Amino acid sequence: MAAVQDGQLNLEVEKDIKTEITNDGSGNINANSSSPGSTSSGGKSKSPAGSGEDQQTLLAVLQFLKRNKLTESVDILRREAGLSADADDSPVSESAGAGSGGVPSVGADGGDANSLLSRVSIATPVAPPATAPPKVVAASGGEDQPDVNVVLSAYSQQGDPVLYPLYYNGLKKFIESVLDCHRAELSQVFYPLFVHMYLELVYNNHENEAKQFFEKFSGDQECYYEEDLRILSSMSKKEHMKGNETMLDFRTSKFVLRISRDSYQLLKRHLQERQNNQIWNIIQEHLYIDIFDGMPRSKSQIDAMSGSLAGEGKRDANKAKVFYGLLKEPEIEVPLDDEDEEAENEEGKPKKKKPKKDSMGSKSKKQDPNAPQQTRIPLPELKDSDKLDKIMNMKEATKKIRLGPDNLPSICFYSFLNAYQGLTAVDFTDDSSLIAGGFADSTVRVWSVTPKKLRRVKSAADLSNIDKESDDVLERIMDEKTASESKILYGHSGPVYGISFSPDRNYLLSSSEDGTVRLWSLQTFTCLVGYKGHNYPVWDTQFSPYGYYFISGGHDRVARLWATDHYQPLRMFAGHLADITCTLFHPNSNYVATGSADRTIRLWDVLTGNCVRILTGHKGPIHSLAFSPNGKFMASGATDGRVLLWDVGHGLMVGELKGHTDTIYALKFSRDGEILASGSMDNTVKLWDTLKAFDDVELDDFTAATGHIHLPENSQELLLGTYMTKSTPVIHLHFTRRNLLLAAGAYNP
Repeated sequence: MAAVQDGQLNLEVEKDIKTEITNDGSGNINANSSSPGSTSSGGKSKSPAGSGEDQQTLLAVLQFLKRNKLTESVDILRREAGLSADADDSPVSESAGAGSGGVPSVGADGGDANSLLSRVSIATPVAPPATAPPKVVAASGGEDQPDVNVVLSAYSQQGDPVLYPLYYNGLKKFIESVLDCHRAELSQVFYPLFVHMYLELVYNNHENEAKQFFEKFSGDQECYYEEDLRILSSMSKKEHMKGNETMLDFRTSKFVLRISRDSYQLLKRHLQERQNNQIWNIIQEHLYIDIFDGMPRSKSQIDAMSGSLAGEGKRDANKAKVFYGLLKEPEIEVPLDDEDEEAENEEGKPKKKKPKKDSMGSKSKKQDPNAPQQTRIPLPELKDSDKLDKIMNMKEATKKIRLGPDNLPSICFYSFLNAYQGLTAVDFTDDSSLIAGGFADSTVRVWSVTPKKLRRVKSAADLSNIDKESDDVLERIMDEKTASESKILYGHSGPVYGISFSPDRNYLLSSSEDGTVRLWSLQTFTCLVGYKGHNYPVWDTQFSPYGYYFISGGHDRVARLWATDHYQPLRMFAGHLADITCTLFHPNSNYVATGSADRTIRLWDVLTGNCVRILTGHKGPIHSLAFSPNGKFMASGATDGRVLLWDVGHGLMVGELKGHTDTIYALKFSRDGEILASGSMDNTVKLWDTLKAFDDVELDDFTAATGHIHLPENSQELLLGTYMTKSTPVIHLHFTRRNLLLAAGAYNP
């Protein structure tokens, strides 16, 4: 079927339907699923000696193929069905029409013809050498993986390999000759066509032709597909394709192109006039053309959104309503401390408890109209210790520094010296009292960055002697003999790639190459649970802002949502075409963002498990994500050295920050959201004026239907400062509650 939004039919099918209506009123084409020409049982057809109805169907199909001069397919079908050369020359009897209860007639809409053609094309592949006949079988529901031959079978339909460069070159010349306004949009088809034509040649054992085709046209592709082309070039033989993940991605997912209706009609008319069925078949089979009404997009607009493994995200994927607002904060009385009382006596009026509300929005006690229902997902109840922590947080917020272009934050950098174990991950607690590092030697290390040392809980025998009613029971249960500045956690059997503190600082998560996520107690410094669900390395894990829930993602391309008291995941988010490299909860915990090596970001609804946003634009694997404190915006960083800014509600890119020269591993918004800090492997921390970046965006000036957005080239205006380390890549950033910026990385002499 046509993979275009407005449901355009296959070019050949449209012509065929007209022919049928004009020349053959009885429409003797069988659309039933019992066609003897199909090979769903393993590629071998039964003899048509069965029912007369089946034989009439087969003859009708053969006549159809002959009328369209598909002689090769006719020969194969006749040979497979065991028919003689003249068996299909006699006309099909009219008793096989719809009125006799035999073969139903094809309606003018051509839907049945489409399904028939798709079956015929699968049933009659052009056979490669007899040594390895293709096996076309339906994927069994009982098998974990589909037969590779099923996935590859679409590449068996191909024409003369010598003509491939002519087809491609002819289309290239046509696109280069059209008006500038259409050229940029139509040029998008070059890359997916190039990939699938090359794979067809390789699959059909035309190795030399495939090599020549690659050498001739690979240089025409956009630079951001360089890595994909390198992998593609390594598949020079049919044997290389089996089990190759990249090839399976190309084959099983449609490449999405967003094209205006005028540009699409130009392309279709050209292919129709040239009768270039080979290219049209590839477009129908492997591309999803998302057609919109309106002006064609410019080259810069297309480039901004291109680059992912499967093209742009479909517009439908970003239309779902996203409740990006914050949940209502619980009512907690904040007692006055001594400093506040003195200030009140001196000035004669009470000191303000809350800083001036900024435009980026901090957590509000009023219900946000864009916020989800408070009970949309079950969240853990606040314990007394949580309430005390929130009170401390509010007190700290009153002393928070208001940041801006004229008032940049101080930066405190933690360098891990002599980190011969290989530092791979870092995290700070929300109150900035603890720092943890994950290392390549499978250990997790926790440090106290305050004068207070780390202590374990006493043994059970000692705890029984404690007066549980005393006011300082929490102090008494700690064993002073175990006090130290750091603790080492052993348990993983592979490098630790992701770590995350719980909001209450009682737990620590770690994910590893060993395929597990471990939950550690920061009271006993022991492993409480090992969560086993991933079969491959787990690259990242993150706690929810409210605790209890956490997310993990890794090499198996599936993100999993867990609860700390469940051994099995609550949700599995599948859709990425490559490793999930970073994960992050939305501030309201109702959504999870995942960044991937397929160069897309996806936003998942925790309640339903649905993907509600697909964001494309990065030209390399994504390694860092950050939500603004008000939940409305998101920033992402990747190996392309760019920071992209996104409007979560509309699902659109609203800014691009250029300046880094290497992979961006750390992003963090300040507590008031007015500044974004980015840390990179280029040994720098950069500060950006996001308040100005978001204020400059006029979301009313574009149509969400077409996604026309003009990204301002204002990176230098938004850059507030660049801070270089001596020789330390920056892998983590954290703003304290008073807006001091903490950064961390391992010294690399």
